Amino acid sequence: MAIQRMDNVLIVVDDMDAVIAFFVELGMELEGRGPLDWPGAERVIGLKDVRQDIAMLRVPNGQGRVELARFHRPKPVTPEPHDAPANTLGLRRVMFAVDDIEDVVARVRTHGAELVGEIVQYENIYRLCYVRGPENIVVGLAEELG
Repeated sequence: MAIQRMDNVLIVVDDMDAVIAFFVELGMELEGRGPLDWPGAERVIGLKDVRQDIAMLRVPNGQGRVELARFHRPKPVTPEPHDAPANTLGLRRVMFAVDDIEDVVARVRTHGAELVGEIVQYENIYRLCYVRGPENIVVGLAEELG
């Protein structure tokens, strides 16, 4: 097998503090935060003269991570449209399994998040929803039933 695991998903952000607070409220744990001073990063990402800060958050069981990057140089590019709908090409959301979907939605709303649609039950298996958090980051939530 070629893939051993999914290590992390990268999200480029402008307001690092707000996005960290949002993911911590979801239940993720901040592993570390600071400037990325590794010269090899420029070769990996294909950009020159890079200056960025990163933060790494992990799910409580340690099986997945979200990496946040804030670029100081070169300036980040804003996607269009700003509030991209679910059928826009590209990465649209990251999904997390949660214990209590209503509780999680209520908690992330204190950080400005809002439901994209509504909380819906899929058969007798899941309750599902999408929430749009800071910087229009869309996160899916799935509560397993029974």
